[in-house]
Amino acid sequence: MNLYKINKEYSLFLFFFNIFILFTVSEVLKSKEIEIPFKNIICFFLISIIGVSHGALDHIKGYKLMEVYKINNKYLFYPVYIFCCLLVIFFWIIFPSVTLILFLLVASYHFGKEDSCVGSIIKKKFINLFYLFKGSVVVVAPLFFHTEETLQIFKILGDNLIMTHENFLVSLLLISFIANIFIMQWSNNSGFFLADWVTIFTLNIFFSPLVAFTIYFCFLHSVRHSFGLIYEINKKNFKNGLKKFLKRALPLTLVTAILFIFGVYILTNYYVLDDAIMKVIFIGLASLTFPHILLEYLIEKNEK
Repeated sequence: MNLYKINKEYSLFLFFFNIFILFTVSEVLKSKEIEIPFKNIICFFLISIIGVSHGALDHIKGYKLMEVYKINNKYLFYPVYIFCCLLVIFFWIIFPSVTLILFLLVASYHFGKEDSCVGSIIKKKFINLFYLFKGSVVVVAPLFFHTEETLQIFKILGDNLIMTHENFLVSLLLISFIANIFIMQWSNNSGFFLADWVTIFTLNIFFSPLVAFTIYFCFLHSVRHSFGLIYEINKKNFKNGLKKFLKRALPLTLVTAILFIFGVYILTNYYVLDDAIMKVIFIGLASLTFPHILLEYLIEKNEK
């Protein structure tokens, strides 16, 4: 199984499918945004099931890490991981603006790095900064194309500090594009990172921030990360690896989805449904992202 080839073909498929949709529904796109009935609910379930599934094998990685640190009781991983999740939620409640900004920065870095982990890449001195800028298109593009709607989401999440200026956002998008080009040159990538960037960019032109993010998070970021996990499970047979991945990922994916649904149910006592969904999606993802990234960092550090 050639992981690089699979990722390349998938990225090009998304790119050309995106272009196909843009041209074939041009009449709809004249309104500059595609309206989808119950879009928030659809996005919620897609993120809860497909989006979070790529982190559903963290416990297996956690077991391996605990072996490295010579911790015999592997089940200690669960309370530590859950504690990290709850700590993020606690900080979000107490310091919503600061936590949101930190989350956007960490998420940008995570998206930039993880979406680039295909094949080999030359390690440069400031490559982590390039990852940050590369992944920032996921955050900056909706701010540029749908400023008011994106700021409204941030307000729902408890932030009133983030300010936008058109020239500043254009500069960030340009820097993101340039960072993508540099990373592409430092890797054995023949251009599909560029296709990914254009796909994310164009999604945000025509879709609302939540819809564009959902498509990216579920069908690009999550799928690409899952390809890597499938490859680790079985390097020779993709179908066999996929079956084992789904079997292993299903339990924690369902638990997470149930917790997300329960979270929405509780929050609807205090907020309207759409606001409750926004809070659960992004605060929930933040609570999972921080320990997920910490785990990836510790594993990478101990592999050196």
